[in-house]
Amino acid sequence: MSEIEIGRNKRGRRGYSFDDVAVVPSRRTRDPEDVSTEWQVDAYHFDIPIFAAPMDSVVSPATAIALGKAGGLGVLDLEGLWTRHEDPTAQLERITTASEEDVVEVLREAYAAPIRPELITQRIREVRDAGVTVAGSLSPQRTQEHWKTVVDAGVDLFVIRGTTVSAEHVSSDREPLNLKRFIYELDVPVIVGGCATYTAALHLMRTGAAGVLVGFGGGASHTTRETLGISVPLATAVADVAAARRDYMDESGGRYVHVIADGGLGKSGDLVKAIACGADGLMVGAALARAEEAPGRGFHWGSEAHHQTLPRGHRVEVGTAAPLEQILFGPGLAADGTTNLIGALRHAMATTGYLDLKEFQRVEVVTSA
Repeated sequence: MSEIEIGRNKRGRRGYSFDDVAVVPSRRTRDPEDVSTEWQVDAYHFDIPIFAAPMDSVVSPATAIALGKAGGLGVLDLEGLWTRHEDPTAQLERITTASEEDVVEVLREAYAAPIRPELITQRIREVRDAGVTVAGSLSPQRTQEHWKTVVDAGVDLFVIRGTTVSAEHVSSDREPLNLKRFIYELDVPVIVGGCATYTAALHLMRTGAAGVLVGFGGGASHTTRETLGISVPLATAVADVAAARRDYMDESGGRYVHVIADGGLGKSGDLVKAIACGADGLMVGAALARAEEAPGRGFHWGSEAHHQTLPRGHRVEVGTAAPLEQILFGPGLAADGTTNLIGALRHAMATTGYLDLKEFQRVEVVTSA
């Protein structure tokens, strides 16, 4: 891989975002109706490769159920408003109506309430009782405190999600989470991330994770690049982690770890290009925050926005586009990539001649950068 000289003392690789790449049509086309968007994580089958990001502006128990019935997966933020407040309606109202000057303080106040284990149990069981696959997310810092409550409540997929998650976290003042031991001892599949490099992903795969989340510093509501100076363009990140998946399969004798693009997937074209770069699944935030059913009511924010000492995100207005069903399956309302996400993915796969998602990862891409 060639490097670019930034200055006499520093060289760096050129990275590409999804805006920098495009999918190339092939000699064969197909009917969109013949295309399959199905995939599977461990024993759990999904009709569409959409995971709703664990963000309070996107996922409530009700929207997790709705997405599950639509063939995807809603991931509950088990450190969010729904596990801190019996009824978070008032907090959601305050957040969505706060002025730009006051919103950080309003967010901090809303999330200052302690996480209540009984509410973790209640929210997970509410989704489970609806008959759909249940997924919940904790940060690495909270996992040791709450994992048993989560597993006992009946979660199907356990997500450990942070801005960046390392298999080799070092701390001088506390015992860090031993991911490999934790995943080995857990009875449910674990998806872990984010990461954005080949080496970090390979180490996470060696912990026994069922899937790896790719991305940090991206996404509509994150300001990690501005506050920490950390970011990796996602087309490059996904392609690098997909290479780690390939090499880990050889190393492990055939064990397949799913690569899930996480962040920067605001339009249908971004979803298409993420899979073209090697993603198996898609962790979607802003695109689903535009649904009429979304708890954010046209606004979008993540856990980074209410950090008590160093906010690395903000509340953004994404607007309300359509009901969730229409955002996923159409019909599209405008030619802007915000509605009929799955229809767009199907058309892209059909236009390039591929029948399923795994095949589509082989499609040719070009860069305009």
